[in-house]
Amino acid sequence: MIVRTTEAITGTERDVAGPGWRSKRIVLGGDKVGFSFHETTIEAGTVHKFHYQNHVEAVWLVEGEGSLLDLDNETEYPLGPGSMYLLDGHERHQVTARTQLRMLCVFNPPVTGREVHDENGVYPLIIEEEDAASV
Repeated sequence: MIVRTTEAITGTERDVAGPGWRSKRIVLGGDKVGFSFHETTIEAGTVHKFHYQNHVEAVWLVEGEGSLLDLDNETEYPLGPGSMYLLDGHERHQVTARTQLRMLCVFNPPVTGREVHDENGVYPLIIEEEDAASV
């Protein structure tokens, strides 16, 4: 059984941030449950382009207002509390935050550490130190 709080993750290696966003990696690949689970916040007034070439991602918006733009077909979707979107086709997408967004994200296969995607969909699956010895 794994029990964690986001407060306990704050300031640790599981608390990852970039310009305009922060992700608390609550469950990672090293937990060996087959997915990763993150709480991510995106700052109000920011726009972020994403492409997870190697992962399926489900997102549930807990708070905030914004929009999701499918960059391949230019379809835009409003986002508000209770919105869910699933990226099952590795869609290139853009998230615009009108107010601060707080979302819960599930990735499969799991993210394994502090890796941060780039705009070309490269999201390397970094081998954690304890796993490297067994490879």
